[in-house]
Amino acid sequence: MSESKIETLQYRFDGPEDAPVLILGPSLGTTWHMWDRQVPELVRQWRVFRFDLPGHGGAPAHPADSVAELSARLLATLDALGVQRFGYAGCALGGAVGVELALRHPERLASLALVATSPRFGTADEFRQRGVIVRTNGLDPIARTSPERWFTGGFAAAQPAITEWAVQMVRTTDPGCYIAACEALAGFDVRPELGRVGVPTLVLVGSEDQVTGPAEARTLVAGIPDARLAVVPGASHLVPVEQPAAVTDLLVRHFSSAWQPAFDSTTGQMAIVAAPAKPVIAAPPQAAPIAEIAPPVTAPQPPGRPDTYETGLKIRREVLGDAHVDRALAQSDDFSGDFQEFVTRYAWGEIWDRPGLDRRTRSCVTLTALVAGGHLEELAFHTRAALRNGLTPDEIKEVLLQAAVYCGVPAANSAFRVAQQVVREETTPAE
Repeated sequence: MSESKIETLQYRFDGPEDAPVLILGPSLGTTWHMWDRQVPELVRQWRVFRFDLPGHGGAPAHPADSVAELSARLLATLDALGVQRFGYAGCALGGAVGVELALRHPERLASLALVATSPRFGTADEFRQRGVIVRTNGLDPIARTSPERWFTGGFAAAQPAITEWAVQMVRTTDPGCYIAACEALAGFDVRPELGRVGVPTLVLVGSEDQVTGPAEARTLVAGIPDARLAVVPGASHLVPVEQPAAVTDLLVRHFSSAWQPAFDSTTGQMAIVAAPAKPVIAAPPQAAPIAEIAPPVTAPQPPGRPDTYETGLKIRREVLGDAHVDRALAQSDDFSGDFQEFVTRYAWGEIWDRPGLDRRTRSCVTLTALVAGGHLEELAFHTRAALRNGLTPDEIKEVLLQAAVYCGVPAANSAFRVAQQVVREETTPAE
């Protein structure tokens, strides 16, 4: 079986060629320039490798819709350059890539710093909704509001040039790649796996970060066995830009003192280095041991067709959204529970998972069928789903016009009224 070629990433090196490699990963909507103020000091000890996300900073627009795919592209880039082992610092989405590397490729990672990172970024619904906004309105609404998400108000007011740089950085990103990156964040959730991160980890966060703030940082520290917390005062989400000197100092101190040795190729083991008597960055106070909750035991399935419930639940959430599915499941009881299971297992786990049609096409078919049946409440749900599945408002309009010919004008009239309201709600940028 032939293997498809993995796309590589746009990158640059700074620093001496014989120094150990330190990688700096960017956040969603930024470029490698977000780390410009750290590089002059870091290159004194490391060969600094920076990369751009797909479609960011003029990089080729090859969308990647999962953190695993971004990590694979990064490793493919490094493999082509002969870089096998490295330290890694990443901000937000870049930090998610770092966690993915620590979990799936620990042999490559010497040390890790997670900046403005979370084991789960908000909710999947939030990021898929952002994708709908961008697909409908372009990146301008996201670009205009980026400074208030990234910086404290005082910094944004005092640094108009940096604020404008941030706006333009987002505005020039490829929309399709931005939407795919939103999908990557929507699907990222490593909360159950944090205990398997086995490299020394610095968790760094701005005290005023309203996106992934101190609470999320403490979740990482509580879950990762060898993690230390650093809270930078007076900084919001893009803390390397807002407080460059503090971040640079913390990174230098962490990577200078917590660089895990490589595996011994002869024994397959790794040397364990004793911790310094006085750690550079204070460790959080020891908490009482937390009991582990074992995963639920599922009964083995009898031979034959596999159970499709979990697949169906995953697809149902991706298409309709967590909030809708949670509400439907919470409202079920002994009377309706079997029906919810039936819908999840057969409609979503079998029909929606069939490879013969993509989700966009299935949304078109579903909208038409709901118009024909006059199921307006379901039409509202599936108009939202169609937007999440990649249909634009104009394409939904065309589906309803087509339905008007074959299902009748009165049915389409009611459908237009319902769909119009949903499209307005879903595609109007927040002020």
